[in-house]
Amino acid sequence: MRKGIARRAGVSRKVLLSAALVTVAATVVGIGAFATFTDTASVSQVNTSGTVTLNPIGTSAPNNRLSIGATNIAAGDTIERSVDIKDTGSIDLTDVKLTTTASPTSILDTDATNGLQMLIEKCSVAWTEAGAGPPYTYTCGGTTSTALASTPVIVANQTLSNLSITNGTDNFLRVKLTLPSGAGNTFQAKASTINYSFTATQRAAQSQ
Repeated sequence: MRKGIARRAGVSRKVLLSAALVTVAATVVGIGAFATFTDTASVSQVNTSGTVTLNPIGTSAPNNRLSIGATNIAAGDTIERSVDIKDTGSIDLTDVKLTTTASPTSILDTDATNGLQMLIEKCSVAWTEAGAGPPYTYTCGGTTSTALASTPVIVANQTLSNLSITNGTDNFLRVKLTLPSGAGNTFQAKASTINYSFTATQRAAQSQ
């Protein structure tokens, strides 16, 4: 009886061992079945961003006199100054906007009617400057167009018209300030420092 049981137990162990070996063998075969040939192709792509850069305008030179002020102005006087707005960066523009502020401020800039009035015109070529200056006067040897119609001197985000938005192109402007003849005695002995801020905006997004 016991011999029979021992014989059957031995047979069972052999069966289980054989099954385990078969399972291991199947696993090894399965691992080998998922092996594949591979190859990799690589490339490096260099991407660089462009620039929007306005040419400096804070220096006194022909076609850049906007930093030069005026003294002893009287009712009816005009102040003419040139400025060249040019994108020296690598990206074309959508537009150029002008914002002006005053600090210190006075009735010269706060009175919208009899205070300083501003007109900006563009010449298709460089303005011809006269006078050792100040004062300066300018004539256009090409075609004149209006960049900003007459307005009180303080403006915010005013888009300048008729400007070239192509990078590397000059925009020769004449900024003309006028103290109206209607300015009365209350305008005497006043001082305002006008700050001009030109902001260029990049062209619309496009495929590259």
